[in-house]
Amino acid sequence: MKAFVRTRLATAAALLCAATLATPALALEPLSSERYVNDRLIAARIADQIRRNCPTIEGRIVFAFQQARALQRYALDKGYSKDQIDAFLDSKPDRKRIYAVAEDYMASKGVREGDEASYCKLGQAEIAANSVTGSLLVAK
Repeated sequence: MKAFVRTRLATAAALLCAATLATPALALEPLSSERYVNDRLIAARIADQIRRNCPTIEGRIVFAFQQARALQRYALDKGYSKDQIDAFLDSKPDRKRIYAVAEDYMASKGVREGDEASYCKLGQAEIAANSVTGSLLVAK
């Protein structure tokens, strides 16, 4: 009889352990709150604005594409679905928020709309600092 009880307890413990491992410990935060993802999207926006407004700096397009794929893999590995990722990337409010943060950052660094030199100065500083933004840029 003792063996039967031990077997049942062991089976129950195994099932409880399996059930615990099968469910996520914590729910995923919304992608709009996921700092790593947002920081990289902001950096990409800043790099895009620099390459568009500074004639002496261009984007490392192939590298940027590789980084975008790596960011997608990061989100998938964290447990976000492709549909969640697509919905986040297609979200106009999230895009506006990311653009606004990028604009605020550039303004804090002295960038003025229509002033090519200010974009070039920031681009050179980002490249020299080897920041995420700078890694997406190259001087001509």
